[in-house]
Amino acid sequence: MPEHVTIVGDGAMATVCSILFTQNRHAVTMWGAFEQEIQTLLQDREQRKLLPGVRVPAEVRLTADDADCFEGCTIIVSAVPTQFMRSVWQRLRPHVPAGVPIVSVAKGIETTTLMRPTQIIAESLSPARHSLAVLSGPNIAGEIARYLPATSVVAAEDPDLAQRVQALFSTEWMRVYRNDDVLGVELAGAVKNVVALAAGILDGLGAGSNAKAALVTRGLVEISRLGIAMGAKEATFSGLAGLGDLITTCISPEGRNRRVGELIGKGHRLEDILADMPSVAEGVPTTQAVMQLARRYGIEMPITRAVHAVLFEDKDVIAALSELMSRQPKPER
Repeated sequence: MPEHVTIVGDGAMATVCSILFTQNRHAVTMWGAFEQEIQTLLQDREQRKLLPGVRVPAEVRLTADDADCFEGCTIIVSAVPTQFMRSVWQRLRPHVPAGVPIVSVAKGIETTTLMRPTQIIAESLSPARHSLAVLSGPNIAGEIARYLPATSVVAAEDPDLAQRVQALFSTEWMRVYRNDDVLGVELAGAVKNVVALAAGILDGLGAGSNAKAALVTRGLVEISRLGIAMGAKEATFSGLAGLGDLITTCISPEGRNRRVGELIGKGHRLEDILADMPSVAEGVPTTQAVMQLARRYGIEMPITRAVHAVLFEDKDVIAALSELMSRQPKPER
């Protein structure tokens, strides 16, 4: 059944979603927080800053009007970076139609509350109730925009909503699976960005493939360890939202977090890197949030701790790597 989708956000993932939805002949409205950005998109519809050469489909309605964007919508997709999500949804709250389901495609953890994206949305729109879902997985936006084959997973407590979202995102080049572990899927998508920063640091140091393989393997152990302690299902972390997304984000040259790590490994300052980036590297603030969660649940996360020390404690990258490698020997499991 055709949907009328409102995409909240006008960045790279929002653009990719608009392409997927119009391919399936859904009506699409894309909302942006800033009038100037929307006007720039309206001029030639090219996502020049974030996805050069990729165009927002002509049939997508673009608007910065808070009330107008929800007219007639049957489902909402939240494509706003996690750290900005609360302010956006509080701004839009008076205009969100009651009962319309919301799908989050963000990957991160709010640093001030340690909440996941669906939790932020639910709290921001309270006391109104909306069915919530999350879509995650190995989804490099630029590749999907070039119609390269990809897979993803949708998680929702409501199985009917999961099937509905699965149909919404599925195309000939995008295959979507279902899951009921919202916590696990969101947590995996957030924490893998921390490991991606570490992967980039190794690339910047020229540490080699052996080191990268070890990092990905042990990084998955850390993600799973925290997720299970928080109540997620272990199987989620060996699936697309866990292992699949982790591999992609640690090896893809298009991954923002891996790129930030690579520049750090080459000696660049974090402040300078972020100042030059046209988009958000969610892994940087998420590293702070994950460290807080690790302390709260008493979980050992040495890779995360090393990344945090490099990013926020002026730890030398070589010293951090040496400390990781010289930790006390122990069994693999």
